[in-house]
Amino acid sequence: MIERATAFAPASVGNVGVGFDLIGHAIDGPGDKVTAIRTDRPGVVIEAIEGVITKLPLEADRNTAGRAVQSLLEAQQPGFGVKLRINKGIPLGSGLGGSAASATAALVAANALLPEPLPIEKLYPHALVGEAVASGSVHGDNVGPQLIGGLVMATRDRLISIPVPDGVHAAIVHPDHIVETRAARESLTEPYPIATVVRHHTHLAEFLSGCFRNDIELIRSGLNDVLVEPRRAGLIPGFAEVKQAALDNGALGASISGAGPSVFGWFSDHDSAQIAGQAMIMAFASVGLPAQAWISPVTSPGARLMEQRP
Repeated sequence: MIERATAFAPASVGNVGVGFDLIGHAIDGPGDKVTAIRTDRPGVVIEAIEGVITKLPLEADRNTAGRAVQSLLEAQQPGFGVKLRINKGIPLGSGLGGSAASATAALVAANALLPEPLPIEKLYPHALVGEAVASGSVHGDNVGPQLIGGLVMATRDRLISIPVPDGVHAAIVHPDHIVETRAARESLTEPYPIATVVRHHTHLAEFLSGCFRNDIELIRSGLNDVLVEPRRAGLIPGFAEVKQAALDNGALGASISGAGPSVFGWFSDHDSAQIAGQAMIMAFASVGLPAQAWISPVTSPGARLMEQRP
């Protein structure tokens, strides 16, 4: 019987431009670590929060990690409780799926304590419950790829892995700026003209078709967000310049990662992504924002157990 386990969940690019609340991919870069410890006392207790963010709720039902594990225990009724220690590696309000990563890592760690651990995709409903604590809505475009890795379509009740052409990399650039998820979602409340919705669906169809057909040019045609990006761009200083820097350096497309302020671009190879990442950093610097970049295969792996102790 495992008494203690530690898991890591990677950051992620949510939405991937055209897939609002539906599509995301994992990042080979920062992530959150959570240690789950079996206790005799029922329920979930958050013992500590460390790392790049510490001012998060310690009450389990107000914390994404705590609420996700509560959901798992309520469903499985294992006859024990869980104590969590959270180490945050993803900045707050970064658009990199930080709240989701805590929930994902906590679930993978707590799942290892069960007498019969669930397959990782079966943790998805509980991850959605946890993520909703932070975002105020149920969407899986971050927790989905964080659980199973790669590019993922995350519906309300299933995870679908999406293939991508060999060698496709993302440059993800995070500026020293915060955009709160709830505020970003409020920018989308006004209705959209039907013509805009049709254009968006066209791009989403092209993007998905390009992925499944291994067609780079079809991906390029589709990776163009006309729905969400125009309303959120003003929340990110220098966004237009950063996106243009990505496009000028060969991006198949570029847009806002999650709610922002991070910006991502897709590229056909690693070297192009690396060159563009530096140009994107310089574009943020031109508006007074220091930034850092990660260059990552779109097929990066999802969460993993780091340690288990009996």
